[in-house]
Amino acid sequence: MSLLPRLSAVALAMGLAASSVWADTKSVAVTAIVEHPALDAVRDGVQAALKDAGYVAGQNLKWQYQSAQGNTGTAAQIARKFVGDQPDAIVAIATPSAQAVVAATKSVPVVFSAITDPVAAKLVKNWEPSKTNVTGVSDMLALDKQMDLVRQVVPNAKRVGMVYNPGEANSVVVLKQLKELLPKMGMTVVEAAAPRSVDVGSAARSLVGKVDVIYTSTDNNVVSAYEALVKVGQEAKIPLVASDTDSVKRGAVAAYGINYRDLGEQTGRIVVRILKGEKAGDIKPELSTKMELFVNPGAAEKQGIKLSDALVKSAAQVVR
Repeated sequence: MSLLPRLSAVALAMGLAASSVWADTKSVAVTAIVEHPALDAVRDGVQAALKDAGYVAGQNLKWQYQSAQGNTGTAAQIARKFVGDQPDAIVAIATPSAQAVVAATKSVPVVFSAITDPVAAKLVKNWEPSKTNVTGVSDMLALDKQMDLVRQVVPNAKRVGMVYNPGEANSVVVLKQLKELLPKMGMTVVEAAAPRSVDVGSAARSLVGKVDVIYTSTDNNVVSAYEALVKVGQEAKIPLVASDTDSVKRGAVAAYGINYRDLGEQTGRIVVRILKGEKAGDIKPELSTKMELFVNPGAAEKQGIKLSDALVKSAAQVVR
């Protein structure tokens, strides 16, 4: 008896099994405007949430990630490439990448993350379900609490410096809010533009002699070049207060901010809902609510101040 029919049957069965596995495979494409610890933590949190839900890269999940390396033109290219791949969902981390992806598709589900104000960035019309292909998670912070921390770090601060990218919508929103808030607190904001990461150091130096403290938002140019800011802070004895807790590990004095790994996991759980059949436009955009205080007494000394014992004791993490 010939083995050919039997081998053909085996091959057919294997082919059917493989096609079944392939049919069950989901595809998630992730892009970020730049690589720095906070945004990397978001990416890793998304992947962890997917794994917790049973979606494992290389098994039943096609996972791809690309960074635009701080270039908005590259972000647009990545967006078009990902849309052409037709994944089950695209995760866009940080405002410029999210804007690029949303501009590139009206059909592929888009989940934004680490966006300060998705409404101002024109990703969604409001905080209700968009009824489009877009949803996500915001890292918007209560600026009054941020400025309370500035006061605790530098009690007599009157002039608050801010280095920012005027081309990044989330940073423009924060600057506008500070201009409205600080006069009510007896303070003023002094701005310094850094359109590119390489401009951060010179922008910070332009604030020397003009400010009592420098506050850094989640501006991606600034965070990606934070060491340049720290250098100026140490040389000029200007304390740095951040909104990104990872920046404290890199030399900021203190930060009351979001845990970006948690933000990524929160984002990932939304992606899971989409992979299981929910429409992005039916999912209400979310805010991250878990806040933590990080302090760095050593950085404070290098920047000319001493943190109060009470502030250090209240911190979730003390960086040594």
